Amino acid sequence: MDMPVTDLAGKLLIAMPDMADPRFARSVIYLCAHSDDGGMGLIINKPQSQISFTDLLDQMDLPHTAETPDISVHFGGPVESGRGFVLHSTDYQSGLGTLQVDDAVGMTATMDVLEDIAMGRGPARAMLALGYAGWGAGQLENEIRQNGWLTCDPREDIIFGHDNDHKWSSALKLLGIDPLLLSATAGHA
Repeated sequence: MDMPVTDLAGKLLIAMPDMADPRFARSVIYLCAHSDDGGMGLIINKPQSQISFTDLLDQMDLPHTAETPDISVHFGGPVESGRGFVLHSTDYQSGLGTLQVDDAVGMTATMDVLEDIAMGRGPARAMLALGYAGWGAGQLENEIRQNGWLTCDPREDIIFGHDNDHKWSSALKLLGIDPLLLSATAGHA
């Protein structure tokens, strides 16, 4: 009999140093959904250097003002890379649908959140991810068992902060791990 899956929604996944897939090397992923059927998350520390939020608004013909905040645009993962997902503080709820992940973070994937941010009616804190990371049933649990990921509770400064170069080491430090001492290989007792 299989054990029920522990719900990891609202947790951070931290890639181990020997992560084989270069798309996930040194990545920190905020898990938006997780169940027996699989998981979905957004990489929060890989900014898109070639596109800004206002460039994206222009491409989508969405109006914006000089006061439009320049929220960060990230590579959220390899699945549906042309689709946008906004992680944001819970002071914002879309009328078209916001996934309330936990007490501090929601995720909205509808156009209205971009329009609201552009016009200054959006959430206090937000980041935009293009694409997402997805796992089928049991896949993420298997990757964790094989020492691919560590998990921890998030902090808002890691999710929404702009210091992307240090999010990986900051997330590890939440677990009390010095990144310089982290081994790329696991031992099993």
